[in-house]
Amino acid sequence: MRLPLLALAVAAFGIGTTEFVIMGLLPEVAQTLAVTIPQAGLLVTGYALAVAFGSPLVAIATARLPRRQTLLGLMGIFIVGNTLCALAPNYWSLMGARVVTALAHGAFFGIGSVVATQVVPRNQRAQAIALMFMGLTLANVTGVPLGTLLGQAFGWRATFWAVSLIGVAAVAALWVWVPAMPVDRSANLLAEFRTLRRPQVLLAMGMSVLSSVSLFTAFTYITPLLETVTGLSAHAVSLVLLVFGAGLTIGNLVGGRLADWRLMPAVLALFALLVVVLLGFYVASPMPIPAIAVMVVWGATTFAIASPLQMRVVDQAVDGPNLAATLNQGAFNLGNATGAWIGAMAISAGWSYRDLPLLGALVAMLGFGVTALSYILERRAAWSEAGAAARG
Repeated sequence: MRLPLLALAVAAFGIGTTEFVIMGLLPEVAQTLAVTIPQAGLLVTGYALAVAFGSPLVAIATARLPRRQTLLGLMGIFIVGNTLCALAPNYWSLMGARVVTALAHGAFFGIGSVVATQVVPRNQRAQAIALMFMGLTLANVTGVPLGTLLGQAFGWRATFWAVSLIGVAAVAALWVWVPAMPVDRSANLLAEFRTLRRPQVLLAMGMSVLSSVSLFTAFTYITPLLETVTGLSAHAVSLVLLVFGAGLTIGNLVGGRLADWRLMPAVLALFALLVVVLLGFYVASPMPIPAIAVMVVWGATTFAIASPLQMRVVDQAVDGPNLAATLNQGAFNLGNATGAWIGAMAISAGWSYRDLPLLGALVAMLGFGVTALSYILERRAAWSEAGAAARG
């Protein structure tokens, strides 16, 4: 039962590494391709937009294909995309290669989430998604820093060659360990889109957006915040980010267990805790030790929400889980971009780096409100059904 999840995690590790490692290689990419660092930074934006808007089209196109073969095909796209990145002769060809790679991202996590829930007992489904997402958290802890070091030592192209090899390893693992699954012949485009009319599906995606916005409003600018407010050196910041990544990993595992226990109460509690943690980080940020301690809890709380929200979407979109789960990955990426934009606007308006966690806390409060609304509507529907059954 664990081997299919391990195969999915290996693929998630490669996908997470290629998404975020470019941030650590921007100076090298900019110098090699004769562009500015802000222009190189658009490679991150292009990838995120391709995930948000391109991946759902891939999910729709593959809705009636066997899921195991679809996952293998997506990793094939991933390998081709990273190989094209390594060979890119200029900026625009690299941008195109990043877009190709991103097409596999959201669809893989969406379809992979559905597969993960089908290879475990029903009461362990959220934990299964969390174990797949473990590859993503480990990418932030180990893949990105190692990929950055490799690119700095041997050139950024070497990093993309290495990530391509991870993709090859993922294909082998998926081929050997993920079982063949029957094709859902009832799946069709209309059914996939019809699920998007359900309020609970849209509310779950809204929670996903808000959870990411609350993180990236402050975390996008965490390096200048820690350097100018907390007073840490650049080397110390790198170590703190490693500790933050460890918090992400712990939170991912805890979130899966909480969701399998009681999903919506767990999400409500996590959003409430996130508000408290972000307010605590605002208070603690001028003090190194308390700031680092709060960052560990912040990372754990933020990623503890991810797998429950993915599970929520899969649960509510029973007639079209592939598209809905893929769109939810786009929702997370949309939240990443929106949070970074909100933080930039706040700084331009005169807010200090220290103030950004306050904005994140406000967004988390909104996430709590959306979650509470979803839960109330769900309970009201359950009570109505129970009442109707009793009268019958």
